[in-house]
Amino acid sequence: MRFDVFSLFPEVFQPYLDISILKRAIQNNLIEVHTHNIRDWATDKHHTTDDTPYGGGGGMVMKPEPIFAAVEDVLGAPPSCPVILLCPQGRRFDQKMARELAAYDRLALICGRYEAFDERIREHLATHVISIGDFVLTGGELPALILMDAVGRLVPGVLGDEDATQDDSFSSDGLLEYPQWTKPADFRGWVVPEVMQTGNLGEQLKWKREQSLIRTLMWRPDLLEKVELSEKDRRFLKKYLEETTHDNDAEVNE
Repeated sequence: MRFDVFSLFPEVFQPYLDISILKRAIQNNLIEVHTHNIRDWATDKHHTTDDTPYGGGGGMVMKPEPIFAAVEDVLGAPPSCPVILLCPQGRRFDQKMARELAAYDRLALICGRYEAFDERIREHLATHVISIGDFVLTGGELPALILMDAVGRLVPGVLGDEDATQDDSFSSDGLLEYPQWTKPADFRGWVVPEVMQTGNLGEQLKWKREQSLIRTLMWRPDLLEKVELSEKDRRFLKKYLEETTHDNDAEVNE
């Protein structure tokens, strides 16, 4: 997997890429990250990459000429791979999208700065417009790092355990991941559930599934509308809700 990142501040990326899993992935030639400074394609003596917006308004707008020139010089015209514009107005990034993008051999990421992009960049250069959430940052560099991290860890061989991503939140079953523990079994009187210490795999798998359902119900109930639940799952959730409601009513009556 190769990432080509177009930014006004390419120096932002290297410190993060020089640590941990992504560093090993790069060293093992599983991932390549090439950063490109958009200013290098500006043609005036001041290397201008922004200008005032037509119609007025605050802030500056990133010019189309250097961005088109940079992307087409590196990727060809038309670009030979998906070109992702990182922008708060885009489709919200999630685990499903990370898996879709991980299927490509190469991705290009354009990081914005200032107030906005010239709309022609969105209309005639970008193939994807992606947002990491409903908030606004000072630039697209952090979103680009988030996207590369989320997509990069799905590349075969990047993680030591090939099954490590299967139980991730939002992954194969769409639920939040179940709680996990490690040694010691008793820490400050907080004890790991007995079922997780018994070694009975069948009971542990059942308990993990139920905990994923509970955690999703409590923290992200919207996800339950999107996932396929078995009849067994539905019976468990119904029973859990009935018991929880009964317990809450008992507390109120006390």
